[in-house]
Amino acid sequence: MDFYNILKSFTGIYMTGEISSSLPSISESEVAESVAQDIEKLKPSVMMQTLKELSPVLLAIAYNIVIVIITFIIAGQVIKFLSRMLEKFLKKINVDLTIRKFLLSTLKVLLYALVVLGLAERLGINQASVVAILGSAGVAIGLAWQGSLSNFAGGMIILFCRPFVRGDYIVSPKAEGIVDTIGVIYTILLTPDNKRISIPNGALANDVITNVTANDTRRIDIQVGVSYDSDIRKAKKLIKDAIDENGLVLKNKEILTYVSDLASSAVILGGRAWCKTDDYWTVRWGLIEEIKVKFDKNGIEIPYNQLEVHINESGNSLINKDK
Repeated sequence: MDFYNILKSFTGIYMTGEISSSLPSISESEVAESVAQDIEKLKPSVMMQTLKELSPVLLAIAYNIVIVIITFIIAGQVIKFLSRMLEKFLKKINVDLTIRKFLLSTLKVLLYALVVLGLAERLGINQASVVAILGSAGVAIGLAWQGSLSNFAGGMIILFCRPFVRGDYIVSPKAEGIVDTIGVIYTILLTPDNKRISIPNGALANDVITNVTANDTRRIDIQVGVSYDSDIRKAKKLIKDAIDENGLVLKNKEILTYVSDLASSAVILGGRAWCKTDDYWTVRWGLIEEIKVKFDKNGIEIPYNQLEVHINESGNSLINKDK
């Protein structure tokens, strides 16, 4: 059966002898030969021959992939070992926990980046192209994250200069509280009433920061006004007694009572003492209460603002008369 009869039996299309002059003429023998060649290529023997021709290339690719995987696994173990060694060294020299985490993370990122660049060359990827792409991406990210990069730089300054550490109580123009976390971008404070405040590191690095708990001891300054009619020497002695009786006051430090000022409505007396930083508020509140109790018992008057109203009786009588 020739090709024409085969085509007619399957498609129902009857070919005529008229062929458009605009199309190239294809004989039935040529079409049949082309189909026969395609069928020939699907034979198992031909496919095996094709695979044999491609096998060196496939084997080379598979070999490179296996080498890359093995190298990456070994490099990962080496990076973990180096990270552990660095962590032990940083602990030995008492580096802050936040700085340790940052340095370890930076080391891992850099080492893995070097490994990836080396393995890319193994797979036939040009390292120069990878570096150029990363550089372009870095410029784009830098322009988009200018504010965040400023905070990142501030975080680095705080982490390495260490004006405060975790657990310190700091006072800044933005807020005050106990340092809970020093991050790369933000520093988190906890206020005395347990509020959580996040401050950008860029602002903290450029502001004046008061570290209240940086030292182990702290001085307490108390001032109280007494009436001009009161015995100021007796009042000073009562303040000194209140300080001496407080068990949390450090007796090996200077204790001082003094006259601070002669104000318009009171004589301002002062007292100074030292205590441990952790005991500061307990001692201060206790001293203020004890001074007030002693003043009341000994007749020392603490003046306060008063409004005195004087009634002019003669003026009232005149007004009444007018009425």
